Amino acid sequence: MIFKRIGICLFMFLCGYLFVTPQAFSQANPTANAAKQKIAPQDGQHGFDFDFGAWKTHSSRLLHPLTGSKEWVELDGITVVTKVWDGRANLAEYKASGGSNQIELLSLRVYNPDAHQWSLNFATPGVGRLGIPSVGEFKNGRGEFYDQEEINGKFVLVRFSIWPISPDTAQSEQAFSNDGGKTWETNWINKYTRLSDQTEIDWSGSAANAEPSGAHDFDFNLGTWETHIKRILDPFSSSSDSIAVNGTVTVRKVWGGRAQLEEIEAEGPKGHWEALTLFMYDPQAHQWNQSFINSKAGVLSNPLIGSFKEGRGELLANDTFKDRAIFVRGVWSDIAQNSHRYEESYSNDGGKTWHSAFIGNLTRKEQ
Repeated sequence: MIFKRIGICLFMFLCGYLFVTPQAFSQANPTANAAKQKIAPQDGQHGFDFDFGAWKTHSSRLLHPLTGSKEWVELDGITVVTKVWDGRANLAEYKASGGSNQIELLSLRVYNPDAHQWSLNFATPGVGRLGIPSVGEFKNGRGEFYDQEEINGKFVLVRFSIWPISPDTAQSEQAFSNDGGKTWETNWINKYTRLSDQTEIDWSGSAANAEPSGAHDFDFNLGTWETHIKRILDPFSSSSDSIAVNGTVTVRKVWGGRAQLEEIEAEGPKGHWEALTLFMYDPQAHQWNQSFINSKAGVLSNPLIGSFKEGRGELLANDTFKDRAIFVRGVWSDIAQNSHRYEESYSNDGGKTWHSAFIGNLTRKEQ
């Protein structure tokens, strides 16, 4: 479905906030621009370009990190990395097995053009939602990304590193630190060799094939769609001022059908605009969640979370509008083979009343 969680980002887009570039300021103040150029961080939006494609992957995994254990397990599999937004985002899918161990991972990597940093958002089977993002950048061809996570009941620092060795080989590692970064214990090593005869992962035998029926609620959304949006500029005012946005949406299954990736291109009053949404099903909660990101912002929104009932989908999230906390509700309805409708509404009174923010009508272009 188009524009899940785009309402607030689109509001900024229409006001022009997302299109105020450093160049725009430099024209007004060339002296300030010269000073900025001396300290501006390196643009790393193509840091992952070496990683696109399919890779034979040998993984070494430490089973019990930060316990003194030296017990490792060896796995073999495949990693496929797909380019999005001409390299400013990508999706990495991984499947490997060894002995009784099988691992399936997904990582949505997105570039923040303002911070000149990447965020790596991982998901694991059985959870159905993205975890804490690792954030970092590439320096001298090596990417390092950090976050803090709970491991064995304690919060530790996590570091993920990745780098090319040659055009056809690369390596990545994960390490933990429980002393504030003074020392690191490597617990996962991946060695990649480029594949020339395989472009996709064989998901047969995957746990995704045993998902409950609710995991198929969004199957109607697969394919390519034309979308026509009526966007109300300020849902909380008495004004009825609105604008029209037209675009194309392409939705495909990823991660063996456990998730969907939606890519959006649209034309608005400020020009061309790109975004994407990752849909994931939580088999434990029997709920869907979706994370939206605008290519100009480079930061994932709070996910909308909810479910379908009698052919109607309703997902909710906390967010802000004009610096005030609100609830956001997305509703899918009128679902047919070649069309459906999406309406997003905002509430500033705890859900007692809802104000329509935009209405989207989608018509199928092709399956």
